[in-house]
Amino acid sequence: MRILVSNDDGYNAPGLEALVQSLKGLGELTVVAPETNCSGASNSLTLNRPLSVRQASNGFYYVNGTPSDCVHIALTGLLDFRPDLVVSGINNGANMGEDTLYSGTVAAATEAYLFGIPAIAFSLVKRGWEHLDTAARIARQIVERHAENPLVGHVLLNVNIPAVRYDALQGIHVTRLGKRHPSEPVVKSSTPYGDTVYWIGPVGSVSDSAADTDFGAIEQNAVSVTPLRFDLTHYEQLPQFREWAGPLCVSR
Repeated sequence: MRILVSNDDGYNAPGLEALVQSLKGLGELTVVAPETNCSGASNSLTLNRPLSVRQASNGFYYVNGTPSDCVHIALTGLLDFRPDLVVSGINNGANMGEDTLYSGTVAAATEAYLFGIPAIAFSLVKRGWEHLDTAARIARQIVERHAENPLVGHVLLNVNIPAVRYDALQGIHVTRLGKRHPSEPVVKSSTPYGDTVYWIGPVGSVSDSAADTDFGAIEQNAVSVTPLRFDLTHYEQLPQFREWAGPLCVSR
């Protein structure tokens, strides 16, 4: 099995190294990751300048771009093979609920998904890398499971792992995304030159943490595995809008 590994915290991040070490022996590993931390980059591609790819002493490739850039370049020009699986992480912090829309970790996996390659994003829910060994162990188990019994169709999994000892985990739950309230207000401050600047505020509080959600699983110290898709069509509203648009016509 050929596995492409990426992340959004940068090629020097402890989570990336832990993920690579955990997957050794499961296949041929190739790492293509951002040069610097790109948390919150979402699915952005760099289109206003060329990108460079360099290789670190440990063999990791790094790109001066976003997580999506990394996977896109790997799949469309850098690699001379098509990976069987793309994994992203292990992220320094949770990616649950609406946060998945902003996540660079999920975005790297999504880029592979858009190319029809199975992809898994791994996140350790507490920032600071505490119990990173637990997350690495879970990542290996899930990749092993996929290798033994591959999922069919378009596969994109978002995995969040509690920052606890491995023996304190309360199983693995298949979940849906929960929901947060809107983010907190921006934090306003000034530069030394008197210019007003704004910091994006903290995430909002959780508004849906039912037992079947990712938030609910983490509250129970269980690993959350959420299958994602990226068809943004609001199918339930199609009949309503077809009726609404019916009288419209193009003016001549």
